[in-house]
Amino acid sequence: MTGLFRCCLAGLFALVLSLSPAWSQEEGLDYVAWEALSSQIEADLEANVATDEKLENTRILIAEWRDLFLKAQSGNDARISTVQSQLDALGAAPQDGVSEVPEITERREKLLEQLARLMAPVKQAEEAYTHANGIISEIDSTIRNRQASAFLSLGPSPLNPNHWAPALTDLRNSVVLSLDEAKRKWSSPFLRKRAQANLPVVLGLAALGIMLLLRGRKWARAASKTLSSRSIHGRKVIRFLISLGQILLPMAGVYLLTQAVLALGLAGPRWTLFWENVPLWAAAMLGIHWLAEQAFHDDDTIAVMPLHKDDRKRARWISDVLAILFVARGFMEIVTEFDQYTPETLAVIEFPVLILTAYFLYLLGRVRNEAAFAGTAAARGADAGVYKLRLARLLGRAAIIIGIVGPILAAIGYSNVAIAMVYPAVATLALIGTIFVLQAFISDLTAYISGIGEDEPEGLFPVLAGVVLSIISLPALALIWGTRIADLTELWARFQEGFRIGDTRVSPSDFLVVIIVFVLGYMLTRLIQGAMRSSVLPRTKIDQGGQNAIVSGIGYIGIFAAALIAITMGGLDLSSLAIVAGALSVGIGFGLQNIVSNFVSGIILLIERPISEGDWIEVNGVHGTVRDISVRSTRIETFDRFDMIVPNADLVSGTVSNYTRGNVLGRLIVPVGVAYGTDTRVVEKILLTIARDHEMVLMNPAPYVVFRGFGADSMDFEIRVILRDVNKGLGVRTEINHQIVERFTEEGIEIPFAQRDIWLRNPEALRGGGIGGDSSGDEDTQS
Repeated sequence: MTGLFRCCLAGLFALVLSLSPAWSQEEGLDYVAWEALSSQIEADLEANVATDEKLENTRILIAEWRDLFLKAQSGNDARISTVQSQLDALGAAPQDGVSEVPEITERREKLLEQLARLMAPVKQAEEAYTHANGIISEIDSTIRNRQASAFLSLGPSPLNPNHWAPALTDLRNSVVLSLDEAKRKWSSPFLRKRAQANLPVVLGLAALGIMLLLRGRKWARAASKTLSSRSIHGRKVIRFLISLGQILLPMAGVYLLTQAVLALGLAGPRWTLFWENVPLWAAAMLGIHWLAEQAFHDDDTIAVMPLHKDDRKRARWISDVLAILFVARGFMEIVTEFDQYTPETLAVIEFPVLILTAYFLYLLGRVRNEAAFAGTAAARGADAGVYKLRLARLLGRAAIIIGIVGPILAAIGYSNVAIAMVYPAVATLALIGTIFVLQAFISDLTAYISGIGEDEPEGLFPVLAGVVLSIISLPALALIWGTRIADLTELWARFQEGFRIGDTRVSPSDFLVVIIVFVLGYMLTRLIQGAMRSSVLPRTKIDQGGQNAIVSGIGYIGIFAAALIAITMGGLDLSSLAIVAGALSVGIGFGLQNIVSNFVSGIILLIERPISEGDWIEVNGVHGTVRDISVRSTRIETFDRFDMIVPNADLVSGTVSNYTRGNVLGRLIVPVGVAYGTDTRVVEKILLTIARDHEMVLMNPAPYVVFRGFGADSMDFEIRVILRDVNKGLGVRTEINHQIVERFTEEGIEIPFAQRDIWLRNPEALRGGGIGGDSSGDEDTQS
């Protein structure tokens, strides 16, 4: 833990160094100084005599130079672009002896000379940048090789009895030295007098610190329990924030106590370093204890890991023990800084703490590994697919393996490997627990803001937040497992450097500008669409289909314009991609020609509007109502209430019948037949009266009755009317048929139906067959 803290301080120091100026803005880069520095560093690397600390400091300096070289590469971009544009305007030099105006030739030569002068520092910076990159890579390779050699080296075994007595002697000497330092400080009259002068401040800090240390957690727990007993909206969020008091209040108490001790002025170097690290150790213990309570709480609504209650209690006390052992490891690092122990002593004194840590890590792995099988069979079936429990099983198995392998390796003599496995495993579990707890808090906070109930399922935002937290935690996870800060800064430098597309360098800042501008353009497009849909278009005389087409067109144009502006403002030169884009377009054209055809057809439908949303159309013999016209296809809802997806290309190239294009007027034809002998004039009059009396029938054009002719069974008539709304044709047809039956019944008019008379050619044969003759008469009768 202390080593990680020192690494963070070193990283901060490196950042401060990187901000220091390495050139004069007026004079430019000092390449002579760079060449001298790089030559000296390369000589040290070749001799392999520099220590790791010196190499790290040298790497920081080289990285500073490299950043300056990268910056210098784009120093003349604006001027180079201007000169290049001027050359493009003049055109290429004539070939094959073709004459040119002397003034143009002279101007082109001057511009070429100017472009060469401007490009010279850029090329020099590119070469120096490549050189610096090579030196940094060589330094990193040297340090990694040394670390790997030390990591895998076989050291003394802690089980060797010959090492125990020297180790105990070294520990006893450390205790004696610490006590002697305290006695020397206390024996100084000057220091005692100064301590007495500071005694009021010391007592005040100590009293306040002891109160917060003893009562802080109880206050936070009491407030949390009080809140849990009340039904308050957002209580989970408030309870989480209050629970942080279990860390902050005792932490404040420990800090005040350490300040009180240091204010006495009686602590020497050993004890000063010890008391300065006490707040860090307290933060580690309190933080792990708080994480364990949040992850394995007795209350099911708080617990992040859905384990059985007995398993939660067991996991909590195992986590507390691991926190104590983790702090003990940090204490040993502090002692080692002052007393340069031999490798044998280090192996002996670290082995007991390592064994205990591995053992309790093994126990915690057992709890997590069996988590998915806790509870009832129904619970096992429901929880088996939960990703948290799957991850818990995976981590539990890894913890079990590390808990077994680590002590074995330490006992053999590979203490460095064992230490690099066991303690990072504990820190990793704490980090993952922190991610789970924060994700649960974000889920509760989202539910509180949106007003969703606590029992409703988790939304998408908390899941995305968990992904973001996982990505953010990757650098911390890398540091936990021994990655150098220099490696992370190198990755960040590579990320900032970007990559080249042709002659254009694309950096992450360019992508950020593109994303921001596109999002703003997209939001502006949606805002304009909403204003047009709700405020502007309803006040015009444009029909609904036209309004939808205008809104969709604004959306397509706005998104395309936003993408174009974003790419332009991002500084991306797409001219170099023209040839590649042309080649790709040919392949894409063959592979996606149907999609492109449908897309273009969708644009045509929106512009020409042969069909609109709400129209009653017929496509391929299927009738339905247009519900949505998208870029690729059109959704039609049939009268059987199912959706039919029709590609836009079929609507443009095929035959489509639109029954309500422009209006909902439509013709309805109702056929009817009457018996022969009926007065046809009376029938015509009755049918006209029925048609004219219906409210849905227009009088202009007037209804008309057609006497179609003489059928096999009836005289055939047709009522032909124009309806106000053709969509109600079935209802009108039904009502007219009812009135026809009622009026014909009143007037005694018969509606005929088909009749057939059967003539028997040999009835006597049929009768004979019924008595006992053969069946030939039946066959004749049927014929």
